[in-house]
Amino acid sequence: MSYQDYRTLVKDLVEKESTTSKEKTEALANYTMLNDRRMKRWDKTIKTDETVKENVSNLNINQTWLVLTESWCGDAAHVMPVINKVAELNTNIDFKVVLRDENLDLMNQFLTNGGQSIPKLIMIDNNTNKVINTFGPRPIEATQLVNDYKTKHGKLTPEFKEDLQSWYNKNKGQNVIEDLVGLLN
Repeated sequence: MSYQDYRTLVKDLVEKESTTSKEKTEALANYTMLNDRRMKRWDKTIKTDETVKENVSNLNINQTWLVLTESWCGDAAHVMPVINKVAELNTNIDFKVVLRDENLDLMNQFLTNGGQSIPKLIMIDNNTNKVINTFGPRPIEATQLVNDYKTKHGKLTPEFKEDLQSWYNKNKGQNVIEDLVGLLN
């Protein structure tokens, strides 16, 4: 589905107090609602500087950006709007969204450290149908924060997850933009 179709799906799920997950729990429905708000905010506020706009728009590419995600995923709420914003800078990037749990065979080809971590962006060259790169589930800086915390504490705590959300808010998508532009060059 297109990013806009995905956003419509999430909005509809919020109205139904539901989620994309096969497991329809109140907690996942609440995450979907929270993520809808986050994506709505990011869709309005993500900024790319003029250099990024010029560089990405002038790339001679023909790609599909396929993202595996779910409506309840906190990282996806921060990352998906940024991927969309960068994809919109070049008319030869076709951004599509698929739900992870409905596409496990595909997801299992793009595991992160053995896990089905999302969001996971798969960049495909449309001329060769070859995967040219992947991104996700988090930008480099956020991944480092998570890895450092896991090393020190063994697992992620609710407090750390709040700190990670604060990091995303302060970073304003800029690390995602840097990572994506780096994959394009």
